[in-house]
Amino acid sequence: MSPRLPPAVARLGMRQVGRRVLDPELPWPVQRQRLDQVMRASPLPRGTSVRQTMLGGVPAEVVAARHAGPGRTVVHFHGGGYCVGSALLARGWAARLSAQAGCQVILPEYRLAPGHRYPAALHDAHQVLNALAGPVGPASIVLSGDSAGGGLALALLLARRDADGAGGLPAGCILLSPWLDLGQDRSAHPDLVRRDVLLSPGWLAACARAYADPASWADPAVSPLHAEHRGLPPLLIQAGGDELLAPDASQLAARASAAGVDVSYTRWPGMWHDFTLQPGMLAAADSALDQAAWFVTAVTGG
Repeated sequence: MSPRLPPAVARLGMRQVGRRVLDPELPWPVQRQRLDQVMRASPLPRGTSVRQTMLGGVPAEVVAARHAGPGRTVVHFHGGGYCVGSALLARGWAARLSAQAGCQVILPEYRLAPGHRYPAALHDAHQVLNALAGPVGPASIVLSGDSAGGGLALALLLARRDADGAGGLPAGCILLSPWLDLGQDRSAHPDLVRRDVLLSPGWLAACARAYADPASWADPAVSPLHAEHRGLPPLLIQAGGDELLAPDASQLAARASAAGVDVSYTRWPGMWHDFTLQPGMLAAADSALDQAAWFVTAVTGG
């Protein structure tokens, strides 16, 4: 186990990542390299296996604890504003989720903007889910994503609903600090701008422009907060109280619940964007992981 950090110490570290890595003035390749360097320092629990594979032509990692089997599968899309990030971002979270829920976790390496703009990432997400749904079956699959990956997971779920109906839907969806509305002016919430140690309105705006044309930002496939949310499987939404994207999480919880969706929404006061990806280091992240493991087990019939 990694030593737990006091939240104040972890907050200082995240502030440095926000300033030195997620800087809109830095070229995208530099941001990607620096972010991967930070994440490589995160240890994995003993007994974790990480295997490289291809699913529907998309490279992916399969993360599994020693006792985990393929009968329960979580497909998690990493964050990074659709422009940076890799499976390294969520590998530690995936390893601990696998250990607690007895599931394998798939981390797709979907294509990134600006080299691959919308709908490349969504196309890759479809390819991965289609490749898994045959041998595994949708009833044993849970979609998941953090930040932009949360938006991607929800967009995929909505497209699956509209194409196949309830019979083809995964068992549930986990959304960690999801980015669901690319067109929202984040500077309109100055209190969150001040408190969010990782994200800035300028970086989110740069990512939004790199991913899709502004004319497309209201499209539910790009900003799934604008979709009709009826007919979705159970959702688990987790967010920090001190993050710029907190309004997205709360608005989705309210709208989906009003549409009759089974929604579990938890907001941790004082926590920053994507704090949930730091289990073993933060007590709040451990609590969030416990809830995610419970959710995966519950919706897949465990």
